[in-house]
Amino acid sequence: MNDYIACDATELAARVRRGEVQPAELVETAIAAIETVNPALNAVMHPMYDAARAAVQALPDGPFRGVPMVVKDHDGFVKGTPHTSGTCFLEGFVPDHDSEAMARLRRAGLVFVAKTNLPELAILGTTEGRLRGPARNPWNPGHSTGGSSGGSAALVASRAVPLGHGGDGGGSLRIPASACGLVGFKTTRGRVTMAPDFGEDWGGYTSWGCLTRSVRDAAALIDVMAGPAPGDPYTVPPLVRPLVAEVGAPPAKLRVAFTAGSLFGKGTHPECRAAVESAVRLLADLGHDVEEARPEFDRGRQVRAYVIQIAASVASEIETMGRWVGRKPSPAYFEPSTWFLYQIGRRLSAAELQQARDAGQTVGRSLAAFFSRYDLFVTPTLAYPPVRLGEMALKPIEAAALAALRVLPVGAALRAVLAQLADTSLERTPNTQLFNQTGQPAVSLPLYQTPEGLPIGVQFIARYAEEPLLVRVAAQIEEARPWKDRLPKIVAP
Repeated sequence: MNDYIACDATELAARVRRGEVQPAELVETAIAAIETVNPALNAVMHPMYDAARAAVQALPDGPFRGVPMVVKDHDGFVKGTPHTSGTCFLEGFVPDHDSEAMARLRRAGLVFVAKTNLPELAILGTTEGRLRGPARNPWNPGHSTGGSSGGSAALVASRAVPLGHGGDGGGSLRIPASACGLVGFKTTRGRVTMAPDFGEDWGGYTSWGCLTRSVRDAAALIDVMAGPAPGDPYTVPPLVRPLVAEVGAPPAKLRVAFTAGSLFGKGTHPECRAAVESAVRLLADLGHDVEEARPEFDRGRQVRAYVIQIAASVASEIETMGRWVGRKPSPAYFEPSTWFLYQIGRRLSAAELQQARDAGQTVGRSLAAFFSRYDLFVTPTLAYPPVRLGEMALKPIEAAALAALRVLPVGAALRAVLAQLADTSLERTPNTQLFNQTGQPAVSLPLYQTPEGLPIGVQFIARYAEEPLLVRVAAQIEEARPWKDRLPKIVAP
């Protein structure tokens, strides 16, 4: 077990190739590790132990042959395994096929050992859903793992598994990466196909990616998942060479813009400011030109556009799920905030949705101009350190208002609550959504800790389709300021 938790996925795969360990041994070690840490973390939605043991009997000879990983119970189907998306509405739904991205992971030799906990429909930036209860942060179990890929993050951070899959529609990889001290990599829009079941998710905001402990693992896992499928709605310039080949390749001298401020919120905690300031000093020491600057955009317009797109997508998603399970959606199946978004989404006009989509395209052009002057943009991943569990729960007056709207959904009242949520709900997690709107690649790196030992991530954003640059600079930073030996309080023994 000590050898296992010391190795990233790349090293474990190398040991399998050298014959030093067998895939079945790795899977049993991962299962034992999950069983050890999960009672404290509550990170597992569905164990897949029997399926994992069967899979190792006939593994393809891929780059990660025999390496165990966990997959989020939302972003893509896994054949023969319950799919809940964190909601009791999907009880009994079992897909009869793999999504293409999941099939690619299997062809790489990876072994799925569990599906992981998430907030309902992957909406919130904290994993505290009604279906499974809160996932707990291995650095301090009284704190949130972030969301929505919080269960995956908890198991990777605790060393139960080396790799976690997830999706990112507003920060759902980068937020838990920051909260749990991991590498969280959001790919360019369209880099990883959502075939065959979806063309896009959340209006193109969502990209599927990974949570890892090393940059090289992130690069190699994206290499496995990347690539189009027939009928995809977006075209992304193909990678010139595998991303893993960028690890260790020195980046040219970069023009780096940074801000310690809040993009969609109003304030930043001093520790998150300090994290960015420390990171940009390191970049300067590495020879890069750094300058405090940030893109100009209409915050109110972009936040409203984000919330409108999510509401419309949640409404559509719930209707689609109803067809999957043959049930009519009703408020009894859903948490109050989810049902509120459903109600709003059903009442939005086509013009309002199109205006939200136009806002995303407008800000995309604005950021393209910004990135003509800079190669890299650096921000705090989160505006605050990991929150305590329950801290982002609805206040009693908010819960009462949503409960009333479930019974009497008055349009004017719904829109008033929507405006309030748009102004306040992203205060803790304000720096990730913009790059879902623009479709740019972004990565959160675990470069800082509070005096209490809670992780704080720093976010790095590159131009559209410039994952190679992000990998090169992330690997350079990892070498200069390594984090691999940091261990949380809850770790596989």
